[in-house]
Amino acid sequence: MSRPSVSLLGPAEIRVSDRVVRPTPLTTAVLTRLVLADREPLTVDEIFTAVWGDRRALTRADRISVQKRILELRKILADPSALVTEAGQVSAYRLTIPRADVDVHAFRDLVERARRETPVNAVTLLEQALGLWRGRPLFDTERYPFAQPAIRALRELQDTATLDLVTAYADIGQPEKALSTGAALLDRRPDLPGAADAVARLRRRVAERRPGVEHRDFPGLGTRVTIRADDLFAQRDAQLVIGFCDTFDTSTDRNVVISRATVQGQFLHWAYDGDTGRLNRDLRSALRGARPERVERREDKRRGKRARYPLGTVAVLHRDDRRFFCVAYSVMGNDLVARSDLESFRASLDRLWDAAVRYGQREPLAVPLLGSGLARLDGTDRTELVTLLIESFLRHSRRQVVSRELRLVLRVEDLDRVDLLEVAAFLRAQNDRE
Repeated sequence: MSRPSVSLLGPAEIRVSDRVVRPTPLTTAVLTRLVLADREPLTVDEIFTAVWGDRRALTRADRISVQKRILELRKILADPSALVTEAGQVSAYRLTIPRADVDVHAFRDLVERARRETPVNAVTLLEQALGLWRGRPLFDTERYPFAQPAIRALRELQDTATLDLVTAYADIGQPEKALSTGAALLDRRPDLPGAADAVARLRRRVAERRPGVEHRDFPGLGTRVTIRADDLFAQRDAQLVIGFCDTFDTSTDRNVVISRATVQGQFLHWAYDGDTGRLNRDLRSALRGARPERVERREDKRRGKRARYPLGTVAVLHRDDRRFFCVAYSVMGNDLVARSDLESFRASLDRLWDAAVRYGQREPLAVPLLGSGLARLDGTDRTELVTLLIESFLRHSRRQVVSRELRLVLRVEDLDRVDLLEVAAFLRAQNDRE
């Protein structure tokens, strides 16, 4: 019979040979407390206090409650040496399963080993370590006070290990893997120190390897369309378009209202050094001529701003010689979930191009892939979004020149989700109309 293994990085499981068992809730709590003791013995009193949460003197019934769970564990483990009774004045139990067979310990050990290895070996070890995660750590015992410090420590180590893996991928010449790993981490932990800067550096590095993707001139319209894989905020020769919701919310505090990982959240920290007060003042000034459709009651929208502007409202901000076209194209629900639809999105784009005609001086206009983030248009894939943006811009350009260049700036990790051949065919077809 193979030796048992224990998995707690997700729902608790004990694996013996080909059999996987999920213990009952109380038995899982006892198992978790024994695992966290890291092969040190625990008395019956310590187990009872941790799991049942009562510090009183134990009764015989209390001790029997603990012993029942120990017996259940021993039956599941099917190995007398895996859970032993320690001799002494009081009963104590010790889990002796090797650290390599307990995912919580194996994860820590692999991460520690990776830090002493070369980048190539570190990648192997870190991939193995992070591959042990199946869900939330100590999932079945999250409510227990004894488990909460361990959960915090494990999550912090997971974040650190992921950043280590990003660095290792970059060091061995795989910036694309580094970027996809880092971007996934940033989506999950937008407030993680250093993550946003690391991802921005990787996007620039990958963009240098994969520069312009597609471009097409439309001489009859006085413009060109360029698709580029790059950092939006690195487009120093262009005016920038920033997507907002109808309330023009700005706070990225704890990522509750606006996520720092979004373009809007990044804009706050890139252009305003995170100063929401300064950004809000500029927005109020830019919106002086616009009238809100309505103002939510504070009891209905408990966080963020309450004044709702019509979709398509554009606040044009000026900083130095740059202009930022902040367009409201999604509705921020009172539940703080942004939503949009194709009809509203198209109408918002029309208003955006009108503002660019009025204020943009035909300078290049750098536009992110609006509608692909947290305010995504459900049922619309990224290829459709790209062609929709281009079609809207060219349709407007046939009436009057909007800009001498529409520059669609995609995140590098989005390239694999855009059918560039289809986009190129679409551009040729549009060109044929000239």
